[in-house]
Amino acid sequence: MSVKSDIEIAQSAVMKPITEIADGLGIEEKYLEQYGRYKAKISDRLLKDKAAKPDGKLILVTAITPTPAGEGKTTTSVGLADGLSRIGKKSIAVLREPSLGPVFGLKGGAAGGGYAQVVPMEDINLHFTGDFHAIGAANNLLAAMIDNSIYHGNPLNIDPRKITWKRCVDMNDRQLRFLVDGLGGKPNGVPREDGYDITVASEVMAVLCLSSDLMDLKERLSRLIVGYTYGRIAEQKPVTAGDLHAEGAMAALLKDAIKPNLVQTLEHTPAIIHGGPFANIAHGCNSVIATRMGMKLADYTVTEAGFGADLGAEKFLDIKCRKAGIRPDAVVVVATVRALKMHGGRPKNELASEDLDALEAGLPNLLKHVSNIRDVFGLPCVVALNAFPTDTEAEWKLVKEECGKLGVKVVLSEVWAKGGEGAEALAAEVVRLCEEPNHFGYAYDLDGSIEDKLDQIVRKIYGGDGVLLTENAKKQEKQLEAMGYGDLPICVAKTQYSFTDDPKKLGAPSGFKITVRNLKVNAGAGFIVALTGDIMTMPGLPTRPAAENIDVDENGKITGLF
Repeated sequence: MSVKSDIEIAQSAVMKPITEIADGLGIEEKYLEQYGRYKAKISDRLLKDKAAKPDGKLILVTAITPTPAGEGKTTTSVGLADGLSRIGKKSIAVLREPSLGPVFGLKGGAAGGGYAQVVPMEDINLHFTGDFHAIGAANNLLAAMIDNSIYHGNPLNIDPRKITWKRCVDMNDRQLRFLVDGLGGKPNGVPREDGYDITVASEVMAVLCLSSDLMDLKERLSRLIVGYTYGRIAEQKPVTAGDLHAEGAMAALLKDAIKPNLVQTLEHTPAIIHGGPFANIAHGCNSVIATRMGMKLADYTVTEAGFGADLGAEKFLDIKCRKAGIRPDAVVVVATVRALKMHGGRPKNELASEDLDALEAGLPNLLKHVSNIRDVFGLPCVVALNAFPTDTEAEWKLVKEECGKLGVKVVLSEVWAKGGEGAEALAAEVVRLCEEPNHFGYAYDLDGSIEDKLDQIVRKIYGGDGVLLTENAKKQEKQLEAMGYGDLPICVAKTQYSFTDDPKKLGAPSGFKITVRNLKVNAGAGFIVALTGDIMTMPGLPTRPAAENIDVDENGKITGLF
């Protein structure tokens, strides 16, 4: 019997009208803006009107260091929300929006998998409600206004060599990383070196996801640093979007994008999907507004952070929670036997057979993430072990025994095959953990130098021996601290495939240092970005991009989207 693909399962689902989903959450019609029959935006006024309502419990779903074998973090998040509903809890999933770059690149669809999906799957993965397009338009409007100001006499004294703001597009396109524009003579602009970022790496995305409301968004936009003036380093002054009077028009483009999107799971559990910064080059979490809204509407809000816990979860806890004044009541760390065997040195094409030695060698990766959540951040934690047909009882037993030595329970998750039914045991453990003592704290304090904070992240979270700043990064640190940005949290841009800055070092390495080659301030978002290794803010497509398998027939039915 053939196994249905994710898109075939999603397309066979019978969805409820989005008004019914909203009714179940107690959302009044005045807060709902419908985008067809199965999608809607929720007015951000709802948060103001429900400010006095107590918050529900918040559950963060994170994972081990990702591998090509797959871990299933979004699938687990969706299945857990369904599982909580099945055991009688009022739950909601609050997730990120997929970027078109990975959808057409390596990953394919990103709305969960199997029988733990959010729907309408095709809409969510492609254009959805247009949020990313609005973010790209706002980003590129600012870019146009920068070059226009230089062209018309440069009244702000912007040094074209010091422009830090790039245009963006929501696609993996390596050809756009470095380019020269403004060619063709004086009527066509001022020639300069330039480049594009992917939309999810734009600071506009980070700003939207960290804003508390539209006015906060506009204020943050005004603080965006786009470049620096002419002069020696000590004389250079930052030029902002506010200096260009761009924030009003940018906010106008984003007035609808700031409103969270309401959809549903295959089992009709409500889901809010909003915002989507990558966790390897940005802070990797959905919007503050969406998370707060979930906590006001449901008793249990399940959210996720991108990639492994060293990236998404660390940034969720050290940046988002710090800025939003929230904290999780419990954390789920997702793992698979297959992925752990890869961390133990087993090749991807040899994961189907039992290998306790490789599993034991790879387990330190999981144990380090679990230890970080419990011991560094002080949060109750459970491991969700995603079941695969090739797993063996002996392999599951080994994972449970090793995690048990840390006092952490391992619960088998079968959400891909069974949906919410496959998460009932996990849901029960999460409910129990939410009543456990919570000693939440950050990995670092905001006082101290930028280098000090980076050093703490590397030592506490990555398990390394500290940080190395290149000469260029040291100059940038000195300049940023002189400008008053030294007390901001840190957003490390690092490979998602390793605790180190080398994607080939799997497991839980030790005795390494992280090299930071570039530091920049995201003054609107309110954090310092530290670029490490070969990390790039514009990905490229793989040898055989997922786009080659995606098609649409004469009836508009899409195929191949995972």
